[in-house]
Amino acid sequence: MGKDWLLPLYDTVHRVFRVGRLHAEMVRLAGPQRGQRVLDIGCGTGNLLLALGARRPDLDLSGIDPDPKALARATRKARRTGVDVHVDRGFADALPHADASIDRVFSSLMLHHLDPPVKDATLAEVRRVLRPGGVLVLADFDGGEPGQGHGHGRRLFRKRMESSRRLHENSGLVDRIAAAGLVPDAPVAFPLRRVGAVSVIRATRAG
Repeated sequence: MGKDWLLPLYDTVHRVFRVGRLHAEMVRLAGPQRGQRVLDIGCGTGNLLLALGARRPDLDLSGIDPDPKALARATRKARRTGVDVHVDRGFADALPHADASIDRVFSSLMLHHLDPPVKDATLAEVRRVLRPGGVLVLADFDGGEPGQGHGHGRRLFRKRMESSRRLHENSGLVDRIAAAGLVPDAPVAFPLRRVGAVSVIRATRAG
């Protein structure tokens, strides 16, 4: 959500914007296999991991987020739904995982919150922890793409896109991913209700 005081609205926004549809598409693109280790960076209250775990209990699911209140909510939701998810407090540019230890990494609407050097450090960390052949699926606003975030969005969000330094800085996502040593596919535009299109990018660690 970007603001601590907005955290109670996190799950409501998730439902209103139908972010669950975006998560389902990200999971489809990632194609996780039985027994694989899956990491969600910037996991928030755990919605992607919990939805995935409910359908795929054969996966080893973990998340990381700097917000202890969001993680507490994720833990309560996991306990309530009986989904086995492990969450850690930490930062995406310093992942607490060994080299080449993760099979699939998700990043959903998180990267635009970071300053440019931290974006690049985060993507480098993703490359480090991914196993050869591992996959990153990232979804976010690309500030350099015309129509991103405002093609079908409401006027309020269009104005925010036009004035937000962080959203403008979140440009060239494919180039950033490639510079980190991953091999990105062409981005796919995915419509979010009331917001507009976001870019969904699948990238692989070649070796």
